Amino acid sequence: MKRVILSFMLVLFLCTWASAGSSVWKAQKDDSIIYLGGTSHMLRETDYPLPPEFDKAYKASEVLVFETDLGKLQDPSMQQKLLTKAMYTNGSTMDKHLSAKVYGELSTFCEANSIPLKAFSQFKPAMIVLALTVIELKKLGVTEQGVDQFFYRLAQTDKKSVEGLETVDEQIDYISSMADGNEDEFVSYSIKDMKTMEQQYDKLVNAWRKGDTKKLEELMVTDLKARQPKLYKKLFTDRNENWLPLIDAYQKTSRTEFILVGVGHLVGQDGIIEVLKKKGYKVDKL
Repeated sequence: MKRVILSFMLVLFLCTWASAGSSVWKAQKDDSIIYLGGTSHMLRETDYPLPPEFDKAYKASEVLVFETDLGKLQDPSMQQKLLTKAMYTNGSTMDKHLSAKVYGELSTFCEANSIPLKAFSQFKPAMIVLALTVIELKKLGVTEQGVDQFFYRLAQTDKKSVEGLETVDEQIDYISSMADGNEDEFVSYSIKDMKTMEQQYDKLVNAWRKGDTKKLEELMVTDLKARQPKLYKKLFTDRNENWLPLIDAYQKTSRTEFILVGVGHLVGQDGIIEVLKKKGYKVDKL
């Protein structure tokens, strides 16, 4: 279970669920340059090599900035902390936080996939859904080696500086509490998505590779914002607002940074790209 939850921490902001170029942008203000890469946190082996624009931005940068500290994220103590926060510690069980109808939907899905739901009764519903999502993705040949991990390892080899926009503790809090108070809607919505995951995943990766921002917004932003506005605000809007002052601060350094975050954070009217434009940045695709 630890491995499954770690996997989902890497996939979370990919699967919340045509123009030329890729999902990489160059943002300029005054004499400073920042590169922004919209990442796909988990990919298949067939999705490599990555679009060349990623390599171009990497080579032009001295510092890589990820959503969080990816090295610390893999530390066993952090995995244990997530497991602790993912479970009810007051004797409660999952079925007490779901309606009979939604719990039935979840039970049916687990039975169809030979997953013993009762064995995970102490886990919060959201965490069960996250684990199921990873299982479904792995059926498609998806691995943990996404864009973030690829460049994190490359930066270590090349001895480039690596930083994060939020602490691992903050990311754990987002994950463990994302469905609190909204469990029924989260579980029901997620089960429907998992039933069409193969088609949706192909569309998403294709749009990401092409840098098709309209399609990415449609797949990652529009539906979630309409059907689960509280979750959208928590996972995207609030975090983007927290990151923007840090991105502004990077603009004032003498170094060139390559900021790599889930592509859903960059697209749409609330996305980081549009906000930077409104703040006076000149933003162009590579």
